[in-house]
Amino acid sequence: MAITFNFTTEAINKLPIPEKGKVTYQDTKEKGLSLYVTSNGAKSFFIRKRIKGRDERVIIGSCFDLKVEQARSSAKILKGMIASGKDPATEKRNERQDNLTFGQHFQDYMERYSKLHKKSWLYDEREVNRFLSKWFKRRMVDIKKSDVRAVHEKIFAENGLYQANRILERIRAIYNKAIEWGWNGDNPALGIKKYKEKSRDRFIQPYEMPHLLQALEQETNTTARDYFLILLLTGARKTNTLMMRWDEISWDYRTWRIPDTKNGEPVTLPLVDKALDILNVRKLGSTSPWVFPSSIDDSKHFVDAKKAWTRTLQRATLRLWAFDDPKVAGFITDVQSKLDDYRLLGQLFKQVQLKIKSTS
Repeated sequence: MAITFNFTTEAINKLPIPEKGKVTYQDTKEKGLSLYVTSNGAKSFFIRKRIKGRDERVIIGSCFDLKVEQARSSAKILKGMIASGKDPATEKRNERQDNLTFGQHFQDYMERYSKLHKKSWLYDEREVNRFLSKWFKRRMVDIKKSDVRAVHEKIFAENGLYQANRILERIRAIYNKAIEWGWNGDNPALGIKKYKEKSRDRFIQPYEMPHLLQALEQETNTTARDYFLILLLTGARKTNTLMMRWDEISWDYRTWRIPDTKNGEPVTLPLVDKALDILNVRKLGSTSPWVFPSSIDDSKHFVDAKKAWTRTLQRATLRLWAFDDPKVAGFITDVQSKLDDYRLLGQLFKQVQLKIKSTS
């Protein structure tokens, strides 16, 4: 049987702490308002009502955070909601959903889904922070189809159609996951069409390979250079190669066992002599579990080789142009030293492009 008394701050502060369990008290002024005191010193206001045939306790809040009059007012509101057939717990959950921001859900999306189930989670984190950070403080329900379309078009204009389409896919996935987890809203990315993409498959032709290999020899980022060579020598996917670990290499059997491929099945690849030579050199003095560690933190693997690949392609293309056209070869010979300076390589590449156009 609950103990009854007129709730006041002074009286509540004087309530004894039970040795174990909890003790319940009822207010004599506001019918239905109760509080409990636990053995760890917690004191909370609540009401107890039958909601949809179930006897439930609806917590109002801590006695340390709420004044007695605030608790009485909240109790009246909750009793009114229940009398009208509403469930306070459902209403509170709906209110939280209405106020859920894009940033809050994205953080949840990363921790509960992307980092656990996607090999490309780093790209989710990087690209969303890069292009959608202005949405982080906005409520999910306030982001409309027009907002998504505007972002899609802006990224297309500034960064190209492939980047625009990848962001659209990420927005759609983020909202779909929110709906799957119980968020009661619409996906604003639905109905927005991606820009038509051309196939980007490009295979190195036999006559190009010598120029590419020579260009790789000039790459100063040895991690990127070795990564490209292992890709060429094994035919493995980029993500799997970036995440290559020393414990996956069998030196005795000359194989690399990839534990988790795109289809979810492990696969074992043979390692040719050149691949083993590269790995042996990389193994010397390595303290990282990764074959291609990050230069910033070797407890993480190498992530982004785009700049090094661009330099390699530019060097290879310049060599190919020089091989095909004596005039271009003469021009490149005049500025040969610049080929080894990655800061000047892009400028040289554009100069040669212009020269070829002007003489064609």
